[in-house]
Amino acid sequence: MTKRIDSSLLYTAFVVLLLLGVVPWSNARPRVNRPPGFMRFVSNATDFASEDYYDYIIVGGGTAGCPLAATLSQSFRVLLLERGGVPYNRPNVMSHDGFLSTLTDVNNFDSPAQSFISEEGVPNARGRVLGGSSAINAGFYSRADKQFFENSGLTWDLSSVNQSYEWVERAIVFRPQLRTWQTAIRDALLEVGVHPFNGFTLEHKVGTKIGGSTFDRTGRRHSSADLLRYARSSNIRVAVYATVERVLLASSPSDSGSNVSAIGVVYRDQLGRYHHAIIRDRGEVILSAGALGSPQLLFLSGIGPSSYLSTWGIPVALDQPHVGDFVYDNPRNGISIVPPVPMENSLIQVVGITEEGAFLEAASTVIPFASPLHSVFIRAPASPLYVPVTTIMEKILGPVSIGLLRLASTDVRINPIVRFNYFSDPQDLERCVNGTRKIGEILRSRAMQDFMIREWFGNRRFRFVGAPLPVDQSNDLVMADFCRRTVSTIWHYHGGAVVGKVVDSDLKVIGVNSLRLVDGSTFNISPGTNPQATLMMLGRYMGLKMLRERMR
Repeated sequence: MTKRIDSSLLYTAFVVLLLLGVVPWSNARPRVNRPPGFMRFVSNATDFASEDYYDYIIVGGGTAGCPLAATLSQSFRVLLLERGGVPYNRPNVMSHDGFLSTLTDVNNFDSPAQSFISEEGVPNARGRVLGGSSAINAGFYSRADKQFFENSGLTWDLSSVNQSYEWVERAIVFRPQLRTWQTAIRDALLEVGVHPFNGFTLEHKVGTKIGGSTFDRTGRRHSSADLLRYARSSNIRVAVYATVERVLLASSPSDSGSNVSAIGVVYRDQLGRYHHAIIRDRGEVILSAGALGSPQLLFLSGIGPSSYLSTWGIPVALDQPHVGDFVYDNPRNGISIVPPVPMENSLIQVVGITEEGAFLEAASTVIPFASPLHSVFIRAPASPLYVPVTTIMEKILGPVSIGLLRLASTDVRINPIVRFNYFSDPQDLERCVNGTRKIGEILRSRAMQDFMIREWFGNRRFRFVGAPLPVDQSNDLVMADFCRRTVSTIWHYHGGAVVGKVVDSDLKVIGVNSLRLVDGSTFNISPGTNPQATLMMLGRYMGLKMLRERMR
């Protein structure tokens, strides 16, 4: 039998932890971060003219949008529009120890993290700050797998891909230092046969490896916003708290056969004032608003299924039946335990990449717990007990289960409705079963013995928080039920405007001139163990490609 903690407060605290993902908590005061020098070209949208002209207008200063803007600014005038603020004046965002606070301290319109819940009831989050989700995530950095490049629908110049990755890595990627929990996970993975040990590498390789981190040795976060330091300051303007409401479209027959062209965007500042940004001749509007934001903006701009748009009273500019289709989210499943030994905060640093399509990762944290009996019997202020919690989780390759995104409102600030249809495809369920069985093997390894509690008569058991693995792990039906019952997200959702359906192999919106999408909404598969490396690479890669196109 396994021993479980029944304390309601501890369980409630950790349910929140499970819903939001494993994150560090610390009572240490986050360090204050000074804004970098490039902030001189970042301004509040209220400071911008009501109308201005640019070569490129990029909507979304997130994981892909920042490197894209920095690259294009080398030769052209660029406007980068971000609906949130800057991360550098927010200590919790910039600190490893402020991760949990960032994800839980949310509001409807301007918190760095914007929460949403899928129709399945799975809580999730998206970035709303310069740097996007790379400014609120767990910082793990690893390049895409071979399968991603083969199945993405794009024709890649792999030399430029590598150069783009390296450009990112020189600026914001660090080698993490393994401590107690991550070292034990590394040893356990090798013990249960996740071979070979690939050491520290940013490449996607089958076996066990230590990946990169966007947190440096001091615990300071680095994000895609840092890549704006490479922008040409005379050519770029960045507007924060700029909420783009729609892409401006015009009828314009052209040689490409498209009768619709993007000519700019309309956005509002914090005071509610409208601004128009217009592109110059041969310019482009580029949506980098993410897998939720970019399809949502296409809908609001009149690009989508005509019958659906009409139900919202949105004038149809282009009947595009696949906007909002082919949405995916990689499900996460796992277990959490309270170890009998002190534990450090650690985010994902070690990963086991299996042949069966499951990626195994782990994290450790400390959560505060105060007994309800304290307030009954003791008048003095309660000092919380800090309880260590460790988690082992698995993410599946792909996935292949297909979801759907639709509008919840014509107010762009309101999250769209999304259903990911987790495990609707049996292949995803099979991979989850394989992954969770591997977690069972890890728990039985020698490397995990120090994390078991000792009971009477010398028995040793894990103290689980939340659902433990089923006792009969050989039973496919029981393990499949565990997968469905404990599904959560690892925040790697993508799709909604995928290549071949909504955009072509150059990421141009099919049927619309001068409009591209450069973000995860175009992906039909998640790149490797974590998408942030590839999204930042994509921004740099597409920027270089577009510069070459203009120079011809």
